[in-house]
Amino acid sequence: MRGLTKTHFLNPNARRINKSLGDYTGLTGLGFHIIEIAPGHESTEYHMHYHEDECVYILEGSATVTIDERDYTVEAGDFIGYRAGGLPHTMRNDGTQTLKCIVVGQRLPHDVGEYPRKNLRLFRNQGLRWNLVDMDNVEYPDAGKKK
Repeated sequence: MRGLTKTHFLNPNARRINKSLGDYTGLTGLGFHIIEIAPGHESTEYHMHYHEDECVYILEGSATVTIDERDYTVEAGDFIGYRAGGLPHTMRNDGTQTLKCIVVGQRLPHDVGEYPRKNLRLFRNQGLRWNLVDMDNVEYPDAGKKK
């Protein structure tokens, strides 16, 4: 199976080759991907999900994983779990060889994500266009509050 080259819409340095085995086999509630990241590139923009769990298993190579602005070195055989509502994260290939890993994530009908370094929040709902908003414009009304 050939992979697709993907670049994150908020981070031109987040480039990867993505083999979506979940899509290939018709999975709808779970994304299962084998991704390859060349040296010097990131997996994604630094982010977190409010509703979806995701995890990574390193197959080959090494990388720096940033979780809540703290760096950790990972290598083949390491597993990283990102729980829904958890800390923001990203992964960067600082090595000299291609990083190869399995990435698994839920595919819920809705999710809310945040990109803290960009001060952006993403709203994704099934059947609707995604909404990306500046956090400075987010309001927190008391609507729906029981008295």
